[in-house]
Amino acid sequence: MISPVEYDNEQLVAAAFDRQSRHFDELYIPNTIIQYKRKRVMDYLLSRLNPGSNILELNAGTGDDAVFLAQCGHRVHATDISEGMQEKLKDKVAGLGLSFLVTTEICSFTALETLHNQGPYDCIFSNFAGLNCSDKLDRVLTSFDSLLKPGGLVVLVMLPRFCFWESLLLFRGKFKTATRRFFSSKGRRANIEGLSFRCWYYSPRVIDRTMRGKYINRELEGLCTIVPPSYMEHFPAKHPGLYSFLCSAENKLCRTWPWNYIGDYYITSFRKRQMPT
Repeated sequence: MISPVEYDNEQLVAAAFDRQSRHFDELYIPNTIIQYKRKRVMDYLLSRLNPGSNILELNAGTGDDAVFLAQCGHRVHATDISEGMQEKLKDKVAGLGLSFLVTTEICSFTALETLHNQGPYDCIFSNFAGLNCSDKLDRVLTSFDSLLKPGGLVVLVMLPRFCFWESLLLFRGKFKTATRRFFSSKGRRANIEGLSFRCWYYSPRVIDRTMRGKYINRELEGLCTIVPPSYMEHFPAKHPGLYSFLCSAENKLCRTWPWNYIGDYYITSFRKRQMPT
């Protein structure tokens, strides 16, 4: 059962992204670092998917990932708690003639048992820290089991509890921002479009503990560990040579310690165990 506190936070998240949906694409599509992040995530996902996979996408937003995956021949059931985001997604999909590959549903990832389309799916995918908007991550992860085929893939992009780039803000006197992830057990306030809600930061080990047993082949990559976070959006234009070098370095080192633990995000994936023969 969803607690009143959790319900209130989810409603605030939905309302904030409803407001942002009106200009979400205009805000983020021109950002060079966001495009780098998205390409990294899509390359990661495509290299692990079988052709024509059936994908459940959580926190699908305005649908850039769903559209891309559909154009690659996959079927996507794109879910989100924000009605505004879903409307933008549906318009985008219809405009590109992809409605036969992309379906939509308004549903919280904390209530996946209520999904109309229960799959089973070849992959469950969540990009750019949508799951960080809940303090019930263990419950969300546990609910994947009934939705995923044996051998199915889980790919999550999450905010960790330490970010190398944010820690450097200590030297600029921004102690609160530099340490906000360390002290997040009760959630930290985020603000979008004038609405405030809580988000939580999770180390990869927290996810590992929940997935242990039924899932195998855990992989981990850092994202924006050496490349700056996307809020430094002017960095690529101001320092194009350096930015290109940082991208190349991150692409080589993102799977190695400590770089796979200290990014602005991390990408982690698991395979559901096959049924015993």
